Amino acid sequence: MLRNSKLALVLCLGLTAAPFAALAEDAVVAKVGDLDIHQSELDLAIANLDPQLQQLPEEQKKVAALSGVIDVKLLAGNATAEGLDQDEAFKKRMQYIADRELHNAYFKKHVVDAVTDDEVKARYDKEVAALPQQEEVHARHILVKTEDEAKAIIKELDEGKDFVELAKEHSTDPNKSEGGDLGYFGKGRMVPEFEEAAFAMEPGTYSKVPVKTQFGFHIIKVEDKRVAAPPAYKDVEQQIRQLVMRDKYLEVIAKSKADAKVEIMDDDLRKGYEDVSKQP
Repeated sequence: MLRNSKLALVLCLGLTAAPFAALAEDAVVAKVGDLDIHQSELDLAIANLDPQLQQLPEEQKKVAALSGVIDVKLLAGNATAEGLDQDEAFKKRMQYIADRELHNAYFKKHVVDAVTDDEVKARYDKEVAALPQQEEVHARHILVKTEDEAKAIIKELDEGKDFVELAKEHSTDPNKSEGGDLGYFGKGRMVPEFEEAAFAMEPGTYSKVPVKTQFGFHIIKVEDKRVAAPPAYKDVEQQIRQLVMRDKYLEVIAKSKADAKVEIMDDDLRKGYEDVSKQP
């Protein structure tokens, strides 16, 4: 039988925090003494399994979860018989757990579930509009070891030789088979000397003097320039949704603080809280 100490703790918190009604459709899956274990309890236990146990096949997950629920029921019964449920520390902990669960329920209702697809799309459009336009260059290059080799290739280009064929013949870069094609790139992607030369050139031109970098000597040809496209909505939708949720949560918290006066008696704690509250 599978056992996991973390599982028992999670189950204990989860099962104590929320009561389960013995509804007609909520089947009894097991009994522990006089206590019934309902399908709803088992479902909650499965949902709260340790991440490692979540990787188990479905039937093994059910067995692991049921094992944890039975353990919890047994020891919870023992604890109640000993009067541990009347302990003041236990009551305070249960109150904290109840408050936390109510916080989570309110958060789900007024933040998570309140975020609409239209809000997310509108935030995406706003973020995209605020992005600075960034230029991208589509370039090819031929990389050789010496300056004399580079000058000789430039001479061949001046004579009308094809850049792609010369790259395939002479370049030492692994992309020589693609004619030295580097695709589109923005600033910050290449070494400074290469980047400076490429962005200074016009589409359709090649460097008339070798460009020296730590890798050797380059002959660069710029094929095209364009303004970089923003990230596609589908690629950043979840990140944008998180931003909308964050802002909505901050609005909920700000309104709640305005409706209820917060007093902190300890000076150091109050200052620390105020400092944290000022952070964006």
